[in-house]
Amino acid sequence: MTAIGALIGLSLSILLIIRKLSPTYSLIIGAIVGGLLGGLSLNETVTVMTEGVKEVTPAVLRILTAGVLSGILIQTGATTVISNAIINKMGEKRVFMALALATMLLCTVGVFIDVAVITVAPVALSIGKRLNLSPSVLLIAMIGGGKCGNIISPNPNTIIAAGNFNADLSAVMFANILPAVIGLFFTVFVIVRLMPQTVKNKKTMMQTEDKEEERNLPSLRTSLIAPVVTIVLLALRPAAGINIDPLIALPVGGLCGAICMKQWKNILPSIAYGLQKMSVVAILLIGTGTIAGIIKNSSLKDWILTGLDHAHMSDALIAPISGALMSAATASTTAGATLASSSFAETILAIGISAVWGAAMINSGATVLDHLPHGSFFHATGGVCELNFKERLKLIPYESLIGIVLAAGTTILY
Repeated sequence: MTAIGALIGLSLSILLIIRKLSPTYSLIIGAIVGGLLGGLSLNETVTVMTEGVKEVTPAVLRILTAGVLSGILIQTGATTVISNAIINKMGEKRVFMALALATMLLCTVGVFIDVAVITVAPVALSIGKRLNLSPSVLLIAMIGGGKCGNIISPNPNTIIAAGNFNADLSAVMFANILPAVIGLFFTVFVIVRLMPQTVKNKKTMMQTEDKEEERNLPSLRTSLIAPVVTIVLLALRPAAGINIDPLIALPVGGLCGAICMKQWKNILPSIAYGLQKMSVVAILLIGTGTIAGIIKNSSLKDWILTGLDHAHMSDALIAPISGALMSAATASTTAGATLASSSFAETILAIGISAVWGAAMINSGATVLDHLPHGSFFHATGGVCELNFKERLKLIPYESLIGIVLAAGTTILY
C-alpha cells in the first residue's frame, strides 16, 4: 500500500486526538482511513490492523503485570519515601539536581513519568516557595530527570521496544545508562540555567501546604526492596544466563516489596490501582497496534530511508528519527515507541543494526517530542504545578532539547 495513505491516516489520528477524541479510537479511525486510501480493501485493512494488534499483544500482557510493581510502589508510599530521601540528602543548595535525580530514579524503578512528577512535585513546590523559585524551572528539572529515567526503566515504552525487536529488556535498559546520565547533567547544568529561576510576581507563587501526609510511610530500606528485587531478577539473564521474563519479574518484585514493607493488607488495593493505571496504556496500545500495522505494510519506511540517503545521513538514524516522529504523532513515549518499533523493526534489523541498539535508539528517540499539547503528559505535568497553557507551552523547546541529547547520546554510542 502507498505511503500517502498511511500518512493521511496518521495525520487524521493526530487531528482527532487534538480534537479531544479518545486516542485509542482516533488511532483506529486513522488506521481504517489510511488503509482504504492506501489502496487496501476494507477486509484487507481490517486484516492488517488485527495483525498489528497481534504484534503488540505480548507487550500488553507484560505492561498489565507491571501494574503490580507500579501500584505497590505508589500506594504504599515507597515512591514518596525514596524521593524525599534523595531531596533531603542533597539539600536545598542542590535542589535542581535533587529533583531531577529523584524523578529519574522513580522512573528507573518502573513508575510512569507523569506519576513520578506528581509524586515529587509537592516537595519541589514547597522548596520552591521557600527559595522563591519559578514553578516552571522546577517542573523542567523534574521532567528532564523523568525522561532520563524513562529510557532505562522497565516502563511500557522500554518493554514494548525490546519486545518488538526480540531483544533482552535488561540489555536495552543498560544500553541507555550513559545517555541517561549525560541527559541528567545536561538538564541540571544547561537547561535549568537557560531558564529564569526566580518568580518576579509573588502572586504567581504556588500556594502549597507544608503539612505532611498523615499516614504511616515505610522505611527507606524496605521501600527499596521492590525495585532492587526487580532489577536483580531482570539482570539474571545477562549475568547468569537465567531468563526471567518481565511478566514474572515485575510483579514478583512488587510483591516482595509489599511483604517487606509489611503492607500485605494493601496488596489487593495496590494491585487494583496499578491495573487501573496500566489498563489505560494497554487500551492505547491496542489502538496503536492497528495503525502500526498500516504503517508497517506501507512504503513509508522506504520513504524515510530514501530521505536519509538523499540527505547523506546514516541509515542508522532511522531508529531515533522514527521514534521522534511517532512520539510527535501520538504525544506519547509509549505509543511513539510502539509505532516506531513495530513499524520499522524489520527495516532497522535489515540494515545491520542489532536488536538491542535498535530498541534503545527508538526508545530514546521517543522522548524528543512526547510532550506535545495533544497528549496527556503535557496537561498532567502542567496541572500539578498550576501552570497555565501559555506557561506550559514555553517549556516544550527545553523538553525537546533534553530528548535530542538523549537520542543523540544513544546514537553516538552505537
